[in-house]
Amino acid sequence: MHIYKILLVDDDPLVLKGFGNDLEGKGYQVTTAKSGKKAIEWLNKTSFDLVITDLVMEQINGIDVLKKSKEINPDTMVIILTGYGDMTSAIDALRLDADDYLLKPCESEEIYFRVNRCLESLALKRKIKLYEKILPVCCMCKKIRDDAGKEPGSGKWIKMEDYIEDKAQIMVTSTYCPECLKKAEKEIENL
Repeated sequence: MHIYKILLVDDDPLVLKGFGNDLEGKGYQVTTAKSGKKAIEWLNKTSFDLVITDLVMEQINGIDVLKKSKEINPDTMVIILTGYGDMTSAIDALRLDADDYLLKPCESEEIYFRVNRCLESLALKRKIKLYEKILPVCCMCKKIRDDAGKEPGSGKWIKMEDYIEDKAQIMVTSTYCPECLKKAEKEIENL
């Protein structure tokens, strides 16, 4: 089972300790940062599945942490946690791709619910990306089924060369690998 990595950022040591312990108790791997500056140091050297950051901090605030998180890895989920919530800050955070916005004080159950919801969404995004990379290829003729814009499984079967030319605008030239060249030469000799 995948153990999710969470970066918890807050200038309040009680929040770091309380939420950190609660999340670790739920089986998450939690790293804490007591400032936005420290959070960005962590983000530059470690990959996180989720960042939970306080909005209002000195020097580097939660919006800066959000921006850096998404710059490094757009798939990293980010929850903005704040005691100074207003509609403008919530809208700004969501426009910058925050995945959730939570007002302090909040109960442990609420933060766990929000964390769980974000991580379920992340798992779904990862599955979709994995499935998007799977191309149906016929094991006999090597044609590819192009399901783009269609119900999966209902696409047209086309030659691999045509698929690559259409999707990547790359011209494919036919040639022989060394093994197939030897086989072709033997077949020609046997004629």
